[in-house]
Amino acid sequence: MKILFIGDIVGSIGREALESYLPRLKRKYAPDVIIANGENAAAGRGITKSIYQDLLFMGVDVLTMGNHTWDQKEIFDFIDDVDYLIRPANFSEEAPGRGTVSVTKNGETLTVINLHGRVFLPAHEDPFRMADELVSEAREVSPLVFVDFHAEATSEKIAMGWHLDGRVSGVVGTHTHVQTADARILPEGTAYITDVGMTGPYDEILGMQKESVLYRFKTNMPTRFEVPKKGRPVVSGFFMEADGKTGKATHCERVYINADYPFES
Repeated sequence: MKILFIGDIVGSIGREALESYLPRLKRKYAPDVIIANGENAAAGRGITKSIYQDLLFMGVDVLTMGNHTWDQKEIFDFIDDVDYLIRPANFSEEAPGRGTVSVTKNGETLTVINLHGRVFLPAHEDPFRMADELVSEAREVSPLVFVDFHAEATSEKIAMGWHLDGRVSGVVGTHTHVQTADARILPEGTAYITDVGMTGPYDEILGMQKESVLYRFKTNMPTRFEVPKKGRPVVSGFFMEADGKTGKATHCERVYINADYPFES
């Protein structure tokens, strides 16, 4: 199975960049399943139902979330009714929505699991224990399992990769919006990258207007961060292939497209 993961989609620039490049990425990689993190898709904070529908129309099969899951209040009205939007599974049991979803393509089933880190982020249930439970359940159906671990600390994400090595096909980190250069297949067969990066404004700071971020750093005064509506985009992603019988990864590579690293077909 071929899996393409798109890093955190930030605002309208990120959505427009995905719409522009996804057809070309499909031609290049011919992915069976496309997953994207959508927790910043609505002006940098959360997701709306219309954006969810638009991203599926573009060709995304599964959307994962993170710490901004609840920022758009309308999500409470639809998250239980849609099939391919998941939020971190280690949120409270009282939280609406679900943390896993399975998709079947070309006779093979992939389970996607969304988890949330606890270091430098609001505390949630233990993601490592939750991963153990969900991976065991998923492997009863198919060895093909993919994890989006939405976490701040590099060490916590690396720890999750090693924790799940050999038990899942892929573990990708999201949240920090800066792609790391450590894409690899771990010794027991799990494809891994510490952070996929973001799909959004290239010439700003983590997708937010740089002027307001610089003002915060230089003055230590509160200011509202906004996502610009115009600007050059960056598309960040992760592509991998896994053996359908064993679930083990056979190939992985970073996807990184911007003005300095143009798309190569």
